[in-house]
Amino acid sequence: MKESEKIDVSTEEKIKEAARIVFYKKGFAATRTRDIAEEADINLALLNYYFRSKAKLFEMIMLETLSGFIQNMLVVLNDEKTTLEKKVEEIASRYIDLIIKEPEIPTFIVTEIRNNPDMLLKKLPIKQVLTNSMFFKQHEEAVNKGEISEPNPLHFLMNVIGLVVFPFIAKPLLMGGSGINDTEFNALMLERKKLIPVWIKSMMKGE
Repeated sequence: MKESEKIDVSTEEKIKEAARIVFYKKGFAATRTRDIAEEADINLALLNYYFRSKAKLFEMIMLETLSGFIQNMLVVLNDEKTTLEKKVEEIASRYIDLIIKEPEIPTFIVTEIRNNPDMLLKKLPIKQVLTNSMFFKQHEEAVNKGEISEPNPLHFLMNVIGLVVFPFIAKPLLMGGSGINDTEFNALMLERKKLIPVWIKSMMKGE
């Protein structure tokens, strides 16, 4: 590879990382290409050379973020060697760790999914996550055995995701209302790795 090609790749990745930071914080509408150029410490002309429009750059970042989020979940949901309980533990643990590291992701995803759901449905394997996973087959088996009382697996999955993600979305309210700081909030979230599987088991068990 030529030296110039290495520089090109490095610059492109630098712009993408800067765009990711700014989009996560501001969303698509409030972000200017100038904001991304400043974050990347390059001039605006160079950014426009690599990425002709803010919309194209945003779509790339959005798809990469959601694809990583969904593919990570697919690995867990399609594991034939783990039980439903273990899958809940894995989802809680993986995503709490991820969101503590990247706290802007939940609000970013929720906001942009609401703004453009059709694009995401066409380009991401969401149906595969929701209907064709080992998780859903195991859920059906548990319902048939009387181990789970709720027959709709979407309730199961929504409960897990909601318990993991919502506290991060509501973080400003929770911190402001309780007077805790970031360190204390993250400690609470880490505690939820063990608590969420217990709550889910209690909510979904057969009567």
